[in-house]
Amino acid sequence: MSMGDRSTTGERTLTFDLPLTDEGRHELDELHRVIRAEPSRRPPTPATGDSSPGIRKRGISAPAVLNEAFDYAQPASFSRGVCLDVPGARMLFLSGTASVDDQGRTVHAGDFTAQCLRTFRNLACLLAAEGADWRDVVRTTCYLRDIERDYDTFNTLRTSFVRALGLDPLPASTGIQARLCRSDLLVEIEAIAVIPRTAESNS
Repeated sequence: MSMGDRSTTGERTLTFDLPLTDEGRHELDELHRVIRAEPSRRPPTPATGDSSPGIRKRGISAPAVLNEAFDYAQPASFSRGVCLDVPGARMLFLSGTASVDDQGRTVHAGDFTAQCLRTFRNLACLLAAEGADWRDVVRTTCYLRDIERDYDTFNTLRTSFVRALGLDPLPASTGIQARLCRSDLLVEIEAIAVIPRTAESNS
């Protein structure tokens, strides 16, 4: 994104010193739309005194932006994310997420910045499905197909993103070079978020 290209998220503005294609600018606009949206009411959380045995868990999905992995012609046996209700909090574990659309297709093949922004958007939508956002993220693991070639670009995008959102402290994170599940995917990110249980959800 050139210095002249910017988009506002609430009172914050994302500005990247990187060139973006039209596809990359589209993903940035969509990412801002997701982030600006008011979080939906968080699903009710069982009270601490719930007598159900064990930890409650359920799947997390955001079908408007990415399909369920099990819906592929050759099903992939994992959830997009899992929510655990534990005493005092809800924990979200988001699977490795990439630039995939609601039909399970790779989008923005060959365009690293657009793929990265779509990945941020897909994660933002999965978080929003549980009434969470990036402020609730405590850890990410970031997989790059070619870390030597793409890490500087990735880090520039990520740094601008987290600064614009005002994340403090920043999530813990690890960057790893990895052969991803498809040859046209360049980046994949998994995330863990923790949402404190509200007094309302305890009642």
